Amino acid sequence: MTQTIKAVYPGSFDPPTLGHIDIIERALKIFGNLTVVVAQSSRKNSLFSANERKALLQESLVGLKNVAVDVHDGLTVDYMKKNNAQVIIRGLRAISDFEYELQMATMNRKLYPEIETMIIMSGEKFYYIASNTVKEVAMHGGDISQLVPRPVVDAVKKKLKL
Repeated sequence: MTQTIKAVYPGSFDPPTLGHIDIIERALKIFGNLTVVVAQSSRKNSLFSANERKALLQESLVGLKNVAVDVHDGLTVDYMKKNNAQVIIRGLRAISDFEYELQMATMNRKLYPEIETMIIMSGEKFYYIASNTVKEVAMHGGDISQLVPRPVVDAVKKKLKL
């Protein structure tokens, strides 16, 4: 009997970008099923609430099969244990992201040795897109339509009252 590998793609997704969608689509090709986990953190000053980010991801993922979106407050490894998941998916845009991702993967493995972290390199069309940059561009009236899914464009404009 073959065991299904449960993969989780955690992040803040504030807001979800086309880079995030690219990672999700590519992870689905490998695992077949994926849970995207929106981090609910009181330490971050988010533009959108965790539930708003969840809804934006769900709208942006319409048409993709075998992907679920959930919200979690706490350590990713606790979510992994609770849901019997084995693989954490992380996206890597540039070499500058590597040190942070290595630290997180090492800490997660220390806390929960049964999990693996899989890094998926951002597609070349998306490596420069970061949620913080999207918010900065939007706050200054720039066009974000090539950076985020359509539902996110509208939500950002509404949130920033543009």
